[in-house]
Amino acid sequence: MESDPNEVLAEDPGLPTGWRAEPADGGDAKQLERLTQLLREHERIGRGWASGSEDDVLVEVSPTGLSMRENLVVLDDTGLVRAWASVHDRAIGRMLYVHLVDHTLGSAQADRCSEVLFEWAVGQAACLGAERGLPVQQIDTGAFRDDARQDAWLIGAGFERVRTWWQMSRPVQPVEADLVPDPASWTRNAVHFRRVRRGVAGLPEESDLRAVHDVLEGAFTDHFNSAEETFDEFIHRLREDPGHRWDHWWIAELLDDPAHPTPAGALIGTVSESQTGPDGSYVSYLGVLESARGRGVAKGLLHTVIADAAARGRDRVGLEVDADSPTGADRLYVGLGWTTKYVTESWHRDVPVPASRTS
Repeated sequence: MESDPNEVLAEDPGLPTGWRAEPADGGDAKQLERLTQLLREHERIGRGWASGSEDDVLVEVSPTGLSMRENLVVLDDTGLVRAWASVHDRAIGRMLYVHLVDHTLGSAQADRCSEVLFEWAVGQAACLGAERGLPVQQIDTGAFRDDARQDAWLIGAGFERVRTWWQMSRPVQPVEADLVPDPASWTRNAVHFRRVRRGVAGLPEESDLRAVHDVLEGAFTDHFNSAEETFDEFIHRLREDPGHRWDHWWIAELLDDPAHPTPAGALIGTVSESQTGPDGSYVSYLGVLESARGRGVAKGLLHTVIADAAARGRDRVGLEVDADSPTGADRLYVGLGWTTKYVTESWHRDVPVPASRTS
């Protein structure tokens, strides 16, 4: 991707007098605080409450995050950040995009900031697609349902609403720590559920991590917008999550041949930290190979993460569900006590990569 905004923006991007667009500075504490403020403002207006933290922003703007990302901020004539965009090389052909504009701006200023962010994102998509040797690069961004301002900007910028997601949560009671015999390791109906193994130094065994990666790649092959991700990309991205913990990774193995357990399911959880009460757990990934479906693998993994959360004194487990999926997975979650807290949407735009860039 391109680190210099001048390479993808017009010489005069048309911002108000004295305003400027430049890369975000993850080392500037004041700017980090402001970006967090913009994120939390966006969340409050979009869904009614905020949960974003400086750690979430650092995923995008820290030196570690920038190994797969670029960021742009628009500053007014006083130096205050008024808009922020981030692009993430998520996988081959798929670029994630964050688009935030200060809600206190007047409509004309806000619209122009939005246009500059989109112009920059499209330029970044063309650069990334060229680096990947692709004829077309997808931009994948999200919005809260019924966010009229964001919807209007996305439609105007050529994006299409392509998917709806239910953001679900389930309360956890202390007694549910006994939902499974031991979240670290238990067996039922010839399926063994266990945490990934840890070595002497406390790091997980690579063979287990590769097994989780392989299961998830296989389980999501036919899912919406699935894109192949290398093992190294997978591990790097998940470790960036502020809530990442190695002891929140589980494998489900079939014991049809007890001497050779076969990985068939995997669940990756994270910590959802709270500043006002107990923390929660979050299911980032849950996948079961098609060959193992119907054997209670998904339900067993969900029971495991619920029991683990209860044992840790947490009060909830969250997850995201594809509302348009034909698999009917939502019925399993509803049956186990999950309800929808809010709804988000995926919006896509395919950016053609100029032949001059790929030649």
